[in-house]
Amino acid sequence: MKKYLIVFLISMVPLIELRGAIPYAVGFGLPLVPSLVVALFGNMLPVPFIFLFARRILVWGKDKRYVGKFFTWCLEKGEKGGRKLEAKAGAGLYIALLLFVGIPLPGTGAWTGTLAASLLDMDFKKSMLYIFGGLLLAAAIMLAASLGVFGAINLVK
Repeated sequence: MKKYLIVFLISMVPLIELRGAIPYAVGFGLPLVPSLVVALFGNMLPVPFIFLFARRILVWGKDKRYVGKFFTWCLEKGEKGGRKLEAKAGAGLYIALLLFVGIPLPGTGAWTGTLAASLLDMDFKKSMLYIFGGLLLAAAIMLAASLGVFGAINLVK
C-alpha cells in the first residue's frame, strides 16, 4: 500500500507526473493495472483545480515579494505553451492539447497543458476530456518504455 501511495504522490508532482510514477511502479514490480489507475487518478486530481484557479492565483501573486518571480515564470511558461499550441493547432486545438499532454517531453504534461488551456479560455469540460486522453497516451508510452527498459535490465541479470 505504501508504494501505491508513492505512485499516487509522484504522479501529482508538476513536471514529473505519471511520467515518473509509472517507471517507479514498474521498477518496483507493482501490478500494472492498479498502478496505472493510481497514477492516472493522481495526475488528473489537480487538473480541474489548476484550470479553475491557477490563472487567478498566478495573476494575483505575480507582483508579490516572495513568490512574484516564480508566479511570473509560471504565467509566462503557460502563456508561451498556450500560444505555441494555438499557433500549431489552429482548428485542431483540442487534439493538439491531447498530444501536448500525451507526448512525454520536458515541459509538457497535464499541469502545463491545463494551465495553457486555462490561459486560452478553452472549454472546461472539453479540456478535461482531452487532457485525460493525453494522460492515457502518456501512460501507454511510459508503460511501454518502462517495460522495455526494465525488461532489458532483467535480461542482463
